[in-house]
Amino acid sequence: MTGIKIGYARCSTDQQDLTAQIEALINLDVSTDRIYTDKGLTGSNRQRPGLEQALAAVRKGDTLVVPKLDRLARSVPDARGIADILQARGAKLALGDSIYDPADPMGKMFFNILATFAEFEADLIRLRTKEGMAVARSKGKLKGKQPKLSEKKQKELCRMRDTGQYSISDLAERFTVSRATVYRTLSRGQKWST
Repeated sequence: MTGIKIGYARCSTDQQDLTAQIEALINLDVSTDRIYTDKGLTGSNRQRPGLEQALAAVRKGDTLVVPKLDRLARSVPDARGIADILQARGAKLALGDSIYDPADPMGKMFFNILATFAEFEADLIRLRTKEGMAVARSKGKLKGKQPKLSEKKQKELCRMRDTGQYSISDLAERFTVSRATVYRTLSRGQKWST
């Protein structure tokens, strides 16, 4: 008896769209009612409800279908863990239109190679992001969180505190900010008191 195809699609942010992946799964003969999705969850996050549902739906003889391996996992251990679940259930994995049997030594080897490349790609993305942020920071384009109060209001807050007539709570209420913001403003305000 031939099993059924269970589809899985994932995107890392809520702004991304799953349409292309879902269409790819439909073109791979996955029924729309058998497609499980996760949106806004990275591949390194193992707590993915859609993936858990897809894996729970897989039975002996079935095939879990994903458009690309990086939609399924972003690390070798995670990919290996998913392959072990499929193998224990007697199911196969399809990456696009290529089917891999986790129980077959060649399928297992090829799957591990693909998982290594997916993890390498994820590491490269993290490295490029970190390098890009460092360049932006060095050019003054990435300054972190900006103060809630304008410089003029910060000076006024510090001046009022220096009079001794206002408590931290009074200043927070008057400037409609949190007490933590008042403390941060006062600590930055040392430069204006000189």
